[in-house]
Amino acid sequence: MRDIKVASRYAKSLLKIAIEEKALEELYADMQFINKICTENRELMVVLKSPVIKNDKKQAILNAIFDKNISKIASIFTALITSKKRAGIIGDIAASFIEVYKQHKNIKTAQVTSAVTLSKSQKEAIAAILNSTKSADSIELHEIINKDIIGGLIVRIGDKQVDESIKRKLKNLAMEFDENPYVREY
Repeated sequence: MRDIKVASRYAKSLLKIAIEEKALEELYADMQFINKICTENRELMVVLKSPVIKNDKKQAILNAIFDKNISKIASIFTALITSKKRAGIIGDIAASFIEVYKQHKNIKTAQVTSAVTLSKSQKEAIAAILNSTKSADSIELHEIINKDIIGGLIVRIGDKQVDESIKRKLKNLAMEFDENPYVREY
């Protein structure tokens, strides 16, 4: 819990710096890259969190991984994080930055669950419908495949969900039959 708060504070500070330096999009791309590397490499995070490994070694590792792939501002930021003995939460900071960036740009993330992979035209149609609601400046779709829903879609944005799956409709139908007051005489 404490690390999430710290990561959020660093992310908000980095967002302010990015806006001041007019490098917001560049830093967003850098933080996506850092977040991807940190989530895919468990060994890297173990090394960065280790109290046994000295900060200069951690900084050398981060430089070797990131220096050629991220901007100068992001590179300076990773050096600062490492010097403050916070290298172990660099992935959390990157994830928090992505969230703060989306809030700043009013981008909502929609999770679309379907039984089969959606085509590009279907995704575009769903995005167009969701963008027409004007709850956000833009919608980012994340597709989830779940064969258990049989067919249809489940769309979730924040705390709102629309379940138009075949599985849900079958459950509703079963509940209607259970509540049917009609008793057949034999």
